[in-house]
Amino acid sequence: MGRVAFDQVTKRFDDVAAVDELSLEVKDEELLVLLGPSGCGKTTALRMLAGLEDPTGGNIVIGDRIVNDVAAVDRDIAMVFQSYALYPHKSVYDNIAFGLKMRKFPKEEIDRRVRDAARRLEIEPLLERRPDQLSGGQRQRVALGRAMVRKPQVFLMDEPLSNLDAALRISMRAEIKQLHQAMQTTFVYVTHDQAEALTLADRIVVMRGGVVQQIGVPDEIYERPRNMFVASFLGNPPINFLEGQLVLREDRLGFERGSLRVELLPEIATKLSGQSGREVVLGLRAEDVVESQAPVVGASLTGRVASVLPVGSDQFLDMDLEGARLFLRLGKECRYREGDTATLAINLNRLHLFDKTSTQSILWS
Repeated sequence: MGRVAFDQVTKRFDDVAAVDELSLEVKDEELLVLLGPSGCGKTTALRMLAGLEDPTGGNIVIGDRIVNDVAAVDRDIAMVFQSYALYPHKSVYDNIAFGLKMRKFPKEEIDRRVRDAARRLEIEPLLERRPDQLSGGQRQRVALGRAMVRKPQVFLMDEPLSNLDAALRISMRAEIKQLHQAMQTTFVYVTHDQAEALTLADRIVVMRGGVVQQIGVPDEIYERPRNMFVASFLGNPPINFLEGQLVLREDRLGFERGSLRVELLPEIATKLSGQSGREVVLGLRAEDVVESQAPVVGASLTGRVASVLPVGSDQFLDMDLEGARLFLRLGKECRYREGDTATLAINLNRLHLFDKTSTQSILWS
């Protein structure tokens, strides 16, 4: 059983809490992604799970046992590192087989497992080569194969794709997802890359400063961020924030900033009834606007186009809205130029609102 649990786990380095009272359960056969910026505690949490760091407090559970005092080699886990960590003088075959040889597996069983892993990863023709004769993607497959043959309860992956180029990262994401589905084993995956997290995860844990900010399935994390940090960390380009107030006019509650007024949907207005005058931050994702022929009261914005950034099938507009800068995504058929005035309709169903002081969502909390 590949269940993993962190129970009030803390890790301190001197006076700094790298991980602060982490409580989290990873379900058997789940692919859980720890996501966050450098220094958020995600790798430290993974290293504690692997037995490479000792927790300062709390308990770590793998399967049905607390493993705080269990040596890394006895935890029934396999880890894939960012650097691949292959033996340069050994062949691909011997790199994959190394862990099994150290555990005194029978020669026939080692050969069967190595060749089965090589077949799954499509590296059978490479078994006699050394790592320096391989591409980055091939080396990563070898590292995956070395972990696969162990048949562990839990796979741990620490930024495994960060050394690959962009195109190869995309294909390797698909391979890792297929590998997880085929092996039906628990995966805990660390990354700072939101695209990897959204593509791979059954659930995402967003961390900041050693503290969990939100846990949820990818759609929930993206569509219902619990605070401004989570909202800003997912999305390309990042979500736009506009500071303003909730204002009641003619019995209709809306967000106002200067001349901009955005009407709130009736169900949201009802939820926020009585909060007129509250200082808030409106969150608007780049993709949640479309070109409009004329302003729509309470559902559009008009600003000056500072620049246009074509990106193949889309284009990004850098827009000046009364001193605020917005980055918005439109289809390539839109023909704005620098200096134009653009009027864009807002998708009112996809707005986000945060308390200005606490930065917490006032819609999804």
